[in-house]
Amino acid sequence: MTTLKNQITDVLKNSMRAKDMASVTVIRGLQAAIKQIEVDERIELDDAQVLAVIEKQIKQRKESIKAFSGAGRDDLASKEQAEVEVISQFLPAAMTEEELDSIIEQTISAQEATSMKDMGKVMNSLRPIIAGRADPAQVSAKIKAKLS
Repeated sequence: MTTLKNQITDVLKNSMRAKDMASVTVIRGLQAAIKQIEVDERIELDDAQVLAVIEKQIKQRKESIKAFSGAGRDDLASKEQAEVEVISQFLPAAMTEEELDSIIEQTISAQEATSMKDMGKVMNSLRPIIAGRADPAQVSAKIKAKLS
């Protein structure tokens, strides 16, 4: 079974062969972010931790897109959007609305959540399940709707 890090390396090699320098730059940046954490913490990241790094990279770029668009710099916003698309290929398949609703329902009943006070418990138990497969803000909104 190939790890997420190996998958990233393979895509990097293919991008280099295809002389797709834009992708090469983005993927090298992603690898550097992963390596930085491994060196700083003296650990080998597993797939879940690599996934967290990928999500963080995407989130940073989405924030940049919002800032650039607000400042009227559509050229920079579109560059960031292209980078998001390159990095997004390493995320697992997204959940459907039905899957998401079903998992939220199951978690709420499993946690015996009844009010907004239980929101944190529900969100924390969902986090590993939705990692990379659903937008946490969207999940949070759905939980709020069900608990309020």
